[in-house]
Amino acid sequence: MTGLVSCLFLLAQTFISLDQALEIALSENVAVKIADKEIERSEYAKKGTYAALFPQIDASGGFQRTIEKQVMYMDFDMSSIMPGGGAPGGEGESSENKNNGMEVGRWNSFSAGVSASMPLVNAQLWESLKISGQDVELAVEKARSSRLEMVSQVKNAYYSVLLAKEAAKVYKEVYDNALLNYETTQMRHEAQKASDLELARAATSLANAIPNMYDSQNAISLSLWQLKAVMGISLDEDIDVVGQIYDYAQDMSVLYSDDELSLENNSTLKQLAIQAEQLASGIKAQQYAYLPSLGVAFVYNYSAMANDFVFSEYKWTPYSYVGLSLSIPIFSGGKRLNNVRSAKIQASELELQRQNTERQLSIAIRQNLNTMETSINSFQAADKALEAAQKAYDITAEAYAVGSSTMTDVNDAQLALVQAKMSAVQSIYSYLSAKTSLEQTLGNDFLSE
Repeated sequence: MTGLVSCLFLLAQTFISLDQALEIALSENVAVKIADKEIERSEYAKKGTYAALFPQIDASGGFQRTIEKQVMYMDFDMSSIMPGGGAPGGEGESSENKNNGMEVGRWNSFSAGVSASMPLVNAQLWESLKISGQDVELAVEKARSSRLEMVSQVKNAYYSVLLAKEAAKVYKEVYDNALLNYETTQMRHEAQKASDLELARAATSLANAIPNMYDSQNAISLSLWQLKAVMGISLDEDIDVVGQIYDYAQDMSVLYSDDELSLENNSTLKQLAIQAEQLASGIKAQQYAYLPSLGVAFVYNYSAMANDFVFSEYKWTPYSYVGLSLSIPIFSGGKRLNNVRSAKIQASELELQRQNTERQLSIAIRQNLNTMETSINSFQAADKALEAAQKAYDITAEAYAVGSSTMTDVNDAQLALVQAKMSAVQSIYSYLSAKTSLEQTLGNDFLSE
């Protein structure tokens, strides 16, 4: 765990802001770490591809044990080269020399040496190196996409904690009000100013408020676990968030310029653009397969042959050469042509995919903006309704305390107040969630901010 995280968690319980949660997640989130490893892997793969430009040097060694020696036959009389022999190939050639051959070679054969080769002119190889560099760019952009996704997850989880805490606060107030009303009703019942039915209704309201209060507290724990999970820290860490969801109400706005709504920084479109460059390079690489290639090679070997294993008496013979090799493609049964056609079709498919993706992203932007605008209008209406509902409840509760209203009136006013409060905080949460989704779509980077 990084020093930042260690320092933050020295206390028994740590309160963290949204920016701190994002900073921790950027260093501890598993998806981000995997993306960084992928960049490192792509860098090594790129270096491995560039190694094809350098000489490839190999050492070799071998041993052969002959089982059956080769036999060499000659069409002349061996006696002709012997003292007193006859004319070669004449009628006097003996049938023994004619039918028997001569064994050649030795039983043991040893060889050792080095070889080196290097391409001098290979357009297809050079173009493939460009594709390897684009692989690194694609890995970097995928890592940025993982960070954008992680930022959205952390923000949504953080806002969920704030929403759960506000809901718990509302249901705690409901419980407190229900308890106060029950105590008031009980005193009035003891003074014979409230009926048994009113006391029963007050007790029922109090009993109904208890499960909601516990459920809301449990929702806080669940949302905190989710926040810890996306941050990449242990679920046993005792953390809490700072602030309230109402703190974000004053910043609710949908005022964006055309430049701010541009998809220029969208990670998906950037990845498709890099893939398009790769396919363009792939088409060139397939076309370059028609061009000749030139390479250089060097070989230096030592070999020895013997019938025994007395290495000190072996006579080692060197053999070496250096040369150029020119390869001119002539005919491959249409393989190169079909490869080019296939690569061009793949590029056309990617372009159609890019157009469709851009269209879907434009729709997502409009949906998020509409959701944000609707949430703002809903919050403004809910805020006014909340003020009226709170006033109505206070009046009803005071009237009930003096016997001017019934428990039913109190319950109705309480329900209206709860609905107004939950509608207000839900509107803020919907706005924040839509804004987070919009920022991810636009490719707004937390680090650049």
